[in-house]
Amino acid sequence: MKPNLPYSRRTFLAQSSTGFGLAALQGLLQTHSAQAVTAGPAAARRHTPRARAVIFCYMSGGVSHVDSFDPKPQLEKYAGQPMPVAVQRTQFNKNGTVQPSHWPFQRYGQSGIAVSDLFPHIGSVIDDICLLRGMTAKFSEHAQGNFFMHTGFPFLGYPSAGAWTSYGLGNESSDLPSYVVLRSGNSAVPHGGVGLYGNGFLPAIHQASLLTADEGEALPNILPRETPDLQRASLDLIADLDHRLLRTHTGSHAHLEAAIANYELAWRMQSAVPDLCDLRGESSATQHLYGLDHSDPHLAHYARQCLLARRLVERGVRFIELTCLADNIGGGNGPNPWDHHNQIKAGHQSMAHQVDQPIAALLRDLKARGLLDSTLVVWAGEFGR
Repeated sequence: MKPNLPYSRRTFLAQSSTGFGLAALQGLLQTHSAQAVTAGPAAARRHTPRARAVIFCYMSGGVSHVDSFDPKPQLEKYAGQPMPVAVQRTQFNKNGTVQPSHWPFQRYGQSGIAVSDLFPHIGSVIDDICLLRGMTAKFSEHAQGNFFMHTGFPFLGYPSAGAWTSYGLGNESSDLPSYVVLRSGNSAVPHGGVGLYGNGFLPAIHQASLLTADEGEALPNILPRETPDLQRASLDLIADLDHRLLRTHTGSHAHLEAAIANYELAWRMQSAVPDLCDLRGESSATQHLYGLDHSDPHLAHYARQCLLARRLVERGVRFIELTCLADNIGGGNGPNPWDHHNQIKAGHQSMAHQVDQPIAALLRDLKARGLLDSTLVVWAGEFGR
């Protein structure tokens, strides 16, 4: 019989020296009641929360907002002229002259929202999309912008949005991590590194797990060499040693508890991940909708990420982030695929072609399966261009 841990989650949170533990504990306790006992009438919920999962389609590198979803008709009027308003000095100190969009905008759907010709597929589902055109960026450097978009702070050390989502909502899947980042082909982690997906000061169980969406092993060594019985015996031995240390160690137990949980999760993922990535059960119509059979390999790779994202949501994963593949045009590269300092027309055309059909298909598929109302699909980058 395995011994009980000397510190329960409640005790650990209550005794945290920073005081944050007490606040977190109070928040956890409030989830068991419709309203906190100390809250006044004005604090009552005005709507029932519906979002149970997030799919973050991250466009790293600086997508041109005026060439995608934020039309600026006045750019045509002032084309080729110096900027008629004051512009702050940029990183490269090159403000240049006014340049209109390279693509016309069309109005789509009952909402009549204008979308660039770069994204006809996304335009076709615009009535299911909320566009935020009032955003501004505080940083002109990619790593800072990436950190800010992922954590709310421009530097390393704070929990990412995925970690907070995992911490706040928990995990509905017993066999998969609550926070997953998908990559495929030549896609790479954006500037800032894996710290963008970190847990910060939250328990390590809430950091992201990176899965490769290519055909083959999604995780290195996910297929074990040992028999299940031998693996189980090894894990039990490790857990027994860890629990002995927990009984005698007087310091913080959070890292050790997270390590034990991660060992157990890795054991269960050995069967769950291959099942997740096996798309033979998906109809040819579904695979064609996403573009898995497309002749453009980058589009096909991103399509597989989008389809796996839907399958992860179905399995209870809370937060999934997708990564674009690089076209290597005009400065666009692995960490910054949308970073087109030149050849923006060719570069943006290539990148938009990669993501347009798969993301629109993802929205259609989620809606058809009754999942769109409970899944927040976010399309964003670190800044515009």
